Amino acid sequence: MKPNILMITVDQMRFDCLSLMGHPVVETPNLDQLAQMGVLYENAYSATPTCVPARAAIMTGMSQRSHGRVGYQDKVPWNYESTIAGELSKAGYHTQCVGKMHVFPARNLCGFHNIVLHDGYLHHNRNKSANTADSHFDQVDDYLTWLRSIGGADLDLTDLGLDCNSSTVTRPWHLDEKLHPTNWAVTQSIDFLRRRDPQKPFFLWTSFVRPHSPLDPPPVYFDMYKDIPLQDPPVGDWVEELMAAANAELEGYNPTTVFGKVPKRRLDRARAGYYALITHLDDQIGRLINSLQEYGVHRDTVILFTSDHGELLGDHHFFRKSLPYEGSAKVPFILFDGTGRLGLREGSKVSEVIELRDIMPTLLDVAGAKAPSSMDGQSVIPLGAGREVEWRTYIHGEHAYGELSHHYGTDGQDKYIWFSQTGKEQLFDLRNDSCELNNLVNEPAWQDRLYAWRARMIKELEGREEGYVDSDRLVAGRKPQTCLSHIL
Repeated sequence: MKPNILMITVDQMRFDCLSLMGHPVVETPNLDQLAQMGVLYENAYSATPTCVPARAAIMTGMSQRSHGRVGYQDKVPWNYESTIAGELSKAGYHTQCVGKMHVFPARNLCGFHNIVLHDGYLHHNRNKSANTADSHFDQVDDYLTWLRSIGGADLDLTDLGLDCNSSTVTRPWHLDEKLHPTNWAVTQSIDFLRRRDPQKPFFLWTSFVRPHSPLDPPPVYFDMYKDIPLQDPPVGDWVEELMAAANAELEGYNPTTVFGKVPKRRLDRARAGYYALITHLDDQIGRLINSLQEYGVHRDTVILFTSDHGELLGDHHFFRKSLPYEGSAKVPFILFDGTGRLGLREGSKVSEVIELRDIMPTLLDVAGAKAPSSMDGQSVIPLGAGREVEWRTYIHGEHAYGELSHHYGTDGQDKYIWFSQTGKEQLFDLRNDSCELNNLVNEPAWQDRLYAWRARMIKELEGREEGYVDSDRLVAGRKPQTCLSHIL
């Protein structure tokens, strides 16, 4: 029989928050072991680093130019002809998603045989005053319905008073740990292992909402980190400190503010809460892997672990995601082969730059399924096996984000950023400056590389409907779009 496939995604986890990566604080023993027995892809990126476009890349294998989501916009229908679950279903797999999908409409199966949903707090689903079908949040959140059936009809996602997008405020979980959304996702995934069709291979996508805010770790995990002294986040020489200071007051009242100085005590508590959520996730992922062993399918299963995007967590006084800096755009990526059939080099690391669009072709490769022509990604299995393969030299990423709308390119060694509204450019040497502290745009020794990256960006944006390129030059000030016209 074909290998089973378990895809585990977390939401908003930084690439460097693995103890295996040398993080000075975070403990992730189960993910570390998964990487030591599998392959760690060190330069994995989310080209459009927010939830909706990142998931479009995961589910379709397309670049953002192809799937059309070049910024964050809810309530745009998902009508893709080929999806990862749909293709695996055609290939004979029993398919199930547990947790976050973040598609529209919310109960769109996207090719799965069944979905058990918890997308977290989505504002448009919670709009009780809107007379639209998608506003009935109690119909699109299976976790909340379950929680109320177990703990009481008055329980809600907002009981802790934490904002769903705040990266600066934390408070420990107030109910039994078994009621936490992270535990629930694993409980539901284990239940699928119990009731799956034993005559078919399975594709299970366990999709966690955490460590995305609210930062609500169970108390035992928060206690692990709350008193540990933390180094200050990196702040580049290009950061506008006066603007960050001016925004500090805003951050105190508006948790969604993306830029500003935050009091160190509050920021350190938030970082402790974020790290605690990751260790909690790691333990629950360990619980899920143990269940694979108990059901006798561990040696028949390929596991892929990644995140949809990162979290800036105070880097350069920025928070959340969307921006092109490493904390936001770079993600952890691990591939483990319990079957031994893929020829992966156990414990190896891959330096080639990969992207979320590579997930669908990778898993179709695992299944021996036919790849649809719509995919832009490539299977990462040959890289993990050490085979010779023609691979991309860089990726192009972007995000519509108001004045901070941008396009970026990276090969894992350099990073070039062009801010489409202002025309500002940044260039970083990631080999020697992984924290992106020094902008090299004006350095004489880097001018050739700057011109080369600019030429690449012109090539990537040529013909785009926004009009970013004219007469072989980048044109600033064109209105950015969150979605390209072909999907609207």
